[in-house]
Amino acid sequence: MAAVYSGISLKLKSKTTSWEDKLKLARFAWISHQCVLPNKEQVLLDWARQSLVAFYKKKLELTEDIVERLWIYMDNILHSRKLQNLLKNGKTINLQISLLKIINERMAEFALLGSQRSICVVLSCCQGILSTPALAVIYTARQELTVDLLSQLCWLACRQPGAVVPQLFEVLHLTLGLYLSIQRQQVNPRRTFGEVTTHLLQPCLVLRHLLLAGTWTQAGQGLLRPALGRDIRSQIEAVLRGGAFQAELLPSYKEELLEQQQGDTKMGAMKNLLAPLGTVTARLVDAGYCEPSLQAAVVANSVALLYKLFVDSYLKEGNQLLCFKVLPPLFGCLRISHRREEQLQALSASDWTVELLALEQLLNSVASSTIYNIATDRIRHGETQFRFYRRLAETLLNHPQAPVPAWFRCLKALLSLNHLILEPDLDDLLASAWIDAEVAESRTQKAQEALIGTLFQTFAKLRQVPRLFGEVLGVICRPAAEALRLPVLSAGPAAVLRECLPDLPPSQVLDAWALILESFQSLVLPDLQGDMDMALKSLSLSSLLHCVMVHARSLDGDSPLPVVRRTRRTMDETLRGLVKPLLDLLCKPQPSVPEPWQQRVGDSALLLAHTWAQVDTVLGLSCDPYRSEPGALAGTAPEPSSLPPLLPGVEARQWKEIEEFAAQSNSLGRYCLEQLHLQRMKNTLLQASVQSEEALLALRRDAAYILGSGRASLTRGTTASWDGQVGTVSALTYPVAHWHLVMSNLTILASYLCPDDLRYLADILLRTLPTSKAQEGPAEEEPDITLEEISKAVLHSPLLPEMQSLHSALLLRVTASCAGILCAGAQGGPALLRQQLPWLFEGDYAVVAHGESRFPKVGSEGVEPRGEIAQNLLSLARGDSPVQLEGEQLESILRLLEVLSALQLDSLPPPCHVHCVLLLLSLAGTVLDSSCSPSLTLRFLMTCYRLLGYLQRGKSAQSVLRVMYVSDIFEITLTSLFKASRRFLVDMDDPSWLEFLQVVGTFLEQPLQVLLQRKLSPELNFGKILAFLSSSQLRPQAAPGTRSEDQTPLGQQLLLVSLTKLCQALGPLVKEQEQHEALEAPRELLQAAVVQAGAVLQLCTARGARGRRLPPPVLSSVASLLEADVALCSGHGGTDHVLLPHAALYQAVYSQILSELPDLAGDTPSLQAAVQFLTLFFLAPELHPQKESVFTSVFQSVRKVLADPAIPVQVVEEIEPHLGALFTQMLEVGTTEDFRMALQSILQGLDVSNTWRADLQAVLSAVTLVKLLLNCPFGGEKASLFWRACPQMVMALMLQTREACREQPVAPALVGPVLDVLAALLRQGEGAIGNPHHVGLAFGVLLAVPLDALRPPEYGRIFPRVHNVLFSILQCHPKVMQKAIPSFLNCFHRLVCSVIREGRQKDKGSAEDLPVVLECARLVERMYSHMALRAEEFRVFSPFMVAQYVMEAQKRSECVPLSQVTLYPAVKGLLQEGIYLILDLCIEPDIQFLRASLQPGVRDVFKELHSDYMKYHKAKHEGERRYTV
Repeated sequence: MAAVYSGISLKLKSKTTSWEDKLKLARFAWISHQCVLPNKEQVLLDWARQSLVAFYKKKLELTEDIVERLWIYMDNILHSRKLQNLLKNGKTINLQISLLKIINERMAEFALLGSQRSICVVLSCCQGILSTPALAVIYTARQELTVDLLSQLCWLACRQPGAVVPQLFEVLHLTLGLYLSIQRQQVNPRRTFGEVTTHLLQPCLVLRHLLLAGTWTQAGQGLLRPALGRDIRSQIEAVLRGGAFQAELLPSYKEELLEQQQGDTKMGAMKNLLAPLGTVTARLVDAGYCEPSLQAAVVANSVALLYKLFVDSYLKEGNQLLCFKVLPPLFGCLRISHRREEQLQALSASDWTVELLALEQLLNSVASSTIYNIATDRIRHGETQFRFYRRLAETLLNHPQAPVPAWFRCLKALLSLNHLILEPDLDDLLASAWIDAEVAESRTQKAQEALIGTLFQTFAKLRQVPRLFGEVLGVICRPAAEALRLPVLSAGPAAVLRECLPDLPPSQVLDAWALILESFQSLVLPDLQGDMDMALKSLSLSSLLHCVMVHARSLDGDSPLPVVRRTRRTMDETLRGLVKPLLDLLCKPQPSVPEPWQQRVGDSALLLAHTWAQVDTVLGLSCDPYRSEPGALAGTAPEPSSLPPLLPGVEARQWKEIEEFAAQSNSLGRYCLEQLHLQRMKNTLLQASVQSEEALLALRRDAAYILGSGRASLTRGTTASWDGQVGTVSALTYPVAHWHLVMSNLTILASYLCPDDLRYLADILLRTLPTSKAQEGPAEEEPDITLEEISKAVLHSPLLPEMQSLHSALLLRVTASCAGILCAGAQGGPALLRQQLPWLFEGDYAVVAHGESRFPKVGSEGVEPRGEIAQNLLSLARGDSPVQLEGEQLESILRLLEVLSALQLDSLPPPCHVHCVLLLLSLAGTVLDSSCSPSLTLRFLMTCYRLLGYLQRGKSAQSVLRVMYVSDIFEITLTSLFKASRRFLVDMDDPSWLEFLQVVGTFLEQPLQVLLQRKLSPELNFGKILAFLSSSQLRPQAAPGTRSEDQTPLGQQLLLVSLTKLCQALGPLVKEQEQHEALEAPRELLQAAVVQAGAVLQLCTARGARGRRLPPPVLSSVASLLEADVALCSGHGGTDHVLLPHAALYQAVYSQILSELPDLAGDTPSLQAAVQFLTLFFLAPELHPQKESVFTSVFQSVRKVLADPAIPVQVVEEIEPHLGALFTQMLEVGTTEDFRMALQSILQGLDVSNTWRADLQAVLSAVTLVKLLLNCPFGGEKASLFWRACPQMVMALMLQTREACREQPVAPALVGPVLDVLAALLRQGEGAIGNPHHVGLAFGVLLAVPLDALRPPEYGRIFPRVHNVLFSILQCHPKVMQKAIPSFLNCFHRLVCSVIREGRQKDKGSAEDLPVVLECARLVERMYSHMALRAEEFRVFSPFMVAQYVMEAQKRSECVPLSQVTLYPAVKGLLQEGIYLILDLCIEPDIQFLRASLQPGVRDVFKELHSDYMKYHKAKHEGERRYTV
């Protein structure tokens, strides 16, 4: 055969053989072992290469199909496992240069022409070469081919972005990696610089820009994985840094930028490399390498990158000027650097955005790298940098771009560099960035707020805030079209002032106050009459003055008297010289003045009046000297019998005119007038005579005025939002501001409102609540205030239940709305429903309250009057006079019930409580129309019964039993549920149905508990309930071939749940009666309930047997039934005549549970019920099968559950308590052989081979089983077996931890439980583990845990567990500690090091991980204290521990940048408190030894530590000791 195939090479070269046959022969020759050719692999590879080269050099004519198949053949060879094995075995396969050239030519062709033919297979061939080191070496040898390939690949991605295939990026990633390795080995920096700037700079920058823009990661494409995109960007940056910014190029850059003649003879080949920066910038701005619009974005995107790479490469001491010199040429590449006005005017908003983002990054690099030093620039360099930044500032301010957030951020960066850069144009800055800026977008508002905040902070540090206010006032008072200006103090600037003003000294605040007052009086007030622009300026100045007066730090009793007096004078001048003239101007008849002018002047006057009154009250309360200072109009104490006025010196007649004026429009003035009345209410409440009738009437009048002022606007409603600033209140936002004022002061107003006003408030509150989740708005944003948000906040406020009058009004409004919907759905008419359910339609709760008092326990004719209400509800539930609700009505009721659930129903008074219960029972008994979907119906009923359960847990739960018996509640509930279940079109295993059953069961359980706790005739009520359930179960069918609704599958489950709750309630009652040897009635009731439950269970299990698994209600019920049977059996001296009738059922359920237990793990309630049944099953040995061990079967089933990787860890944690109870019973019943089998299974699970097979869940299951066994009480031979196996467990745990921690990232899911079990073994093994070596194995476990490789959340979980293991060894094994202290300290030192590493302050980001580190530091400090208590053992090691601590602290200082060295103060304090305790153990020779032996840097850290120890810790303890003596 070999001879036959030896001629293949001749046939491949033959011209007579067709190409089809050649390809078949070549493929067969490659895969066949029978084809014998010398150097076969090289021959076949060369044949394919030569064929392709001949075709592309026009020496051979082939069809496109043949060419593509040749590429595929080449690709198959390059990727074949056979070739890889040959190369691994050392065989040499040579690739020719010609193959690489045609690959590069194909890439260029694809990039230029956009051809898609064969692109995938060519890329695959390229990938095969690059990914195989033995083949890629040819690219390494021919560097120019690598550069060409990389360039063509980049252009392919950039020029044909729509035709890119995913494989291209993989090849590009490999090529970049290969070139980087070549670049690092290159010894000629000139050549590398030339390659990068000539061939790679442009395509790499364009590609990087497209990657950042998400060109291939947008929705619908998915061509590029985000991680791969990040890697490629990083590689591009590394290529540019290694090529254009090498360390060897620094002299050239200095020569070019600093104009220094370098005479160094060592430059060698660098002599001819002139102007490297000019070369880079020329290539960057060179026209033609991409579309003009794209090139502008690429240049802007690349300028910041190039500057950052330059700074990272060359910034060191003395090179700051060089790094600055790079900035102007790079900035010159941007279009905004052009000085010609027409070029800047031609830029669009999007162009400005791109350019300003680049400028922002440049300025941020300057700031973060400390390139600009003000003093150095001024003294040494003649303000070179300052002049450049001034030109930047002039460009930005001459061409304001307020809609662009980056414009504000650039100005902020310049301001942070040096305030003098912007100070000459401060007025233009304030005008364009604040006063005249039109800012609407939230991102832009945040940028504006940051700029204004930096501006105020800067001038506050310079103590020049009054000057800044002067500039602001100058801009405001300029002639301008005021109507086009936005409010001066919108949310952003107001927040800045609120933050800045409290930190200012009083003198600066008063200076600013005086400036505003003077500007108002001199520039605005004289020309205010009839001038609309001046009226708008007055409103702006009033808002500014309001902000200064309200948010400045208030004076107190310790304030300097000159400041108090000046404040007093300024207050008087404000009232006398500004507020009163404005109010007088408002009250003068102005027939020819337009209404908008009057409104603006009124807004300004009333805003200042409200501000003055508020500040005057606060100063009078907080500063006694202020009140004692004489004032012209203010500060005088009122007469004892008089009430405080709205404003001193303003007559009541004038206020009446002002109120009439304010009532004409919904404006700021109306809002401020409400604030004045509210302020007067507060002042009235502060007076001693508040209890007088006159004061009470005044309070009611003010409250009524405040509420009535906005009644009309609230009735109309609004969808507008308000930013919370007084100055932005308008006709559109007034309803929101008014509602916010009323709701935020409810605690003051509610006590003085009449019932009609309270009903009005409840109506508005209910009407303005959000009706959908979408209306509530996104939670991550901070939206402005709306009516819906205010009402929602009030509804969920903890203060609402405290205001009982409003709470009751709202509750009554909700119940009335529900009753109205019920009335609309009544089939027999509203009159019949009102007659049947009279309590639902009363204006208050009088009927129910009256019913409680008038109903005696037993009527005169043997009829119980309390059953009247129950009979009416039962009639409604049966459908005798049905109420039918449609889908929309049901949705409305659900919204009302959501409001009801937010009203904290657990503390209602008895009448309200009973009313709510009756309402919810009535709602649950309604008939639902066919338009109601099953999910909506279930949600409605679930809400009703969840609220009923919530009410039954309240303090007034017993009040319901005054109008109904518990048996009545049971009958009403189940009658309506049986009727509704017939209409439910849901599956029995539907999660919503199962949740509904749980809610119903919880509700039914609560009245039974009350019945037992209060001893309310339990036998009578239980008997009635059982009789009703019996009639429900045994009710005859309605007609032959049909069945009642109670016998539907859903109805049977409801019946089963009811019987289960009855059995659970009767069980404790039977035990209690047996202890007191009482009557047999409870036992008989329980027996009857068990019989009925058993019958229903037989039906349910028979239906379940046809399905896959038992329903969760069946599992829960069968466990309760078994528990009741066991209780009955134990009460009869162990006879089994009660238990035997259901033995077959229990055994069948036991068998089914064993087979289904792993499948039940996805359903936590079902799994818990199954485990509970198995626990009870162990209590009945007569049920156990004879042929198999119950212990073994259950243990293996539980082990399968724990070993199932599909089961979440949370599920295992939830069922662990139930498994603990199960294992306790298992160990009581199981034999020693059973226990030995369990231990063997556990040891098999802990075998390290499971980790090698990546069977992590098997290991976790074994660890969990050990934990469960440790929580069980066992002794005797079982305990002896367990502790003899303990050393094997510890060794296995150590091996498991080592293997798990070798993987990256570390598997905390295994390490955490292993440490928990290890700590438990060490604690409980005190005295049982005799060999110290076995305890010492725990140190190996701890040393294997890599604390430095954990993320913060994982670190917070693992660290305490490591500490717990160490503490267990320290406390429980003192004999081991005598010889293992070095190992102990080694493990503990790792904890200390990790806390020092994690506890350092980060220069970027928030301190969100600080609580975790603090908790770990506390554990370290606590361990130090425990070691200090064992002074005799640890005294010898105390110098070593101190030396370790200071060396670690100093090592972190060396390894970490200076900005990150400092520990958080709280972390440092805890660590130092702990090490101080160890220093207490050190004697003086130890201290001298440390000072002499430590290295110089470490010695300094120790000296500082010891100094603090002597100064703070030791001195404090010496003082305490002396005091004690």
